[in-house]
Amino acid sequence: MSENFDKVLVTSETYQKKSAEVIEKLFEVAEPAKTFSKPIKSGDYTIITASEAYVAMGVGFGAGIGTETANENAEEQAPSTSEVDGGGGGGGGGVAIGRPVAAISIGPDGVRVEPVVDVTKIALAFFTMMGGMLMMLGKMRRAGRH
Repeated sequence: MSENFDKVLVTSETYQKKSAEVIEKLFEVAEPAKTFSKPIKSGDYTIITASEAYVAMGVGFGAGIGTETANENAEEQAPSTSEVDGGGGGGGGGVAIGRPVAAISIGPDGVRVEPVVDVTKIALAFFTMMGGMLMMLGKMRRAGRH
């Protein structure tokens, strides 16, 4: 039984190391060097883009080893014992999202920060708001009839 337990431990340790590597890669996205681009020069101007980074993750592990006793009905057979020599498990997931939020322009006129407008997000927010308002209006009308 200790041989199987050792296998479970080695397997769990391997998966934990792999998960730690993934976590490190996810957090590399949030480093300041990754959120600001390298300066790009064009004539008298230098442009730097700024981005926002979002990292989310979850990791879980499990292991098991031991014996399990199964008692069956006394009428059928005598109680039986079955050994469970093993177990394991693990899982995880994550996401890293980055998107540009501003362009920093440095030139003879000084420094300007121009925000990057995400039209898709604005449109989605607008249609979500309108849908919510229409649903509330419908509920208010139904409530007024009663």
